[in-house]
Amino acid sequence: MPLTIQSVIDLLISQAPGAPFEKTVDTVKAGDPTQPLRGIVTTFMATRPVIAQAQAAGANFIITHEPIYYNHEDKTDWLQGDAVFEAKHQFLTGSGITVWRFHDYWHSYHPDGIQVGFARRVGWEFYQDAQDSSLYHLPPTPLAKLAVQLKARLGMPSLRLVGDPNMTCQHVSAMLGAPGGDWLMVALRSAQVDTLLCGETVEWQICEYARDSAFTSQPKAVIVLGHERSEEMGMAYLADWLKDHLPDVPVRHIPSGDPFQYL
Repeated sequence: MPLTIQSVIDLLISQAPGAPFEKTVDTVKAGDPTQPLRGIVTTFMATRPVIAQAQAAGANFIITHEPIYYNHEDKTDWLQGDAVFEAKHQFLTGSGITVWRFHDYWHSYHPDGIQVGFARRVGWEFYQDAQDSSLYHLPPTPLAKLAVQLKARLGMPSLRLVGDPNMTCQHVSAMLGAPGGDWLMVALRSAQVDTLLCGETVEWQICEYARDSAFTSQPKAVIVLGHERSEEMGMAYLADWLKDHLPDVPVRHIPSGDPFQYL
């Protein structure tokens, strides 16, 4: 029997502790998962260019980390008649590609699959805390130097910092993606943490707390990477994971890319 798209979905779900989840956003967003599998593309977000490249490569299954229709649950009722939605929906439907979201389950792996991919890319695997996969204990490094290292290793033209560039960073909480301001505050306020590294932030909350910390005996720093740059490497790692488990299936990672332009 040929391998189906659904069998790959089942494999990925089966590896998550406590699966299947009663409530999850990890559902099929488009296409028919019962069809035979021809090839897999992993990506942070199934953008129009990613869909086109997957189709050109002969893949019929895209595993995306984030939603495709501009809201967390990919609800489309509110988008009916919207020209942008309709164009993307028709393009995706016409491609014959099945899209499945792999968000909740991937984050629930031990260790978190996104954290593994990020740590591998920036060379922090051996600095990861044994109990908390989002916490890294680095050699003491000035904030400015740490930022330069991250820019180079993540292929970024720039990133944003809050804090004294000469401040020593050693205990970094990597809150990748967009966990929300309250969770970021918990991490930043921890006595174990001197530096918060995040994807998206809440500027009036996180940045101001960090700025005010400069007037205390325990100053804090914040490094903002952007959502895509902080999590794309975790989906690249997923491609490697799939190659190990499905050696006969064509698998590739296609990055969705940073949505911002830098002038």
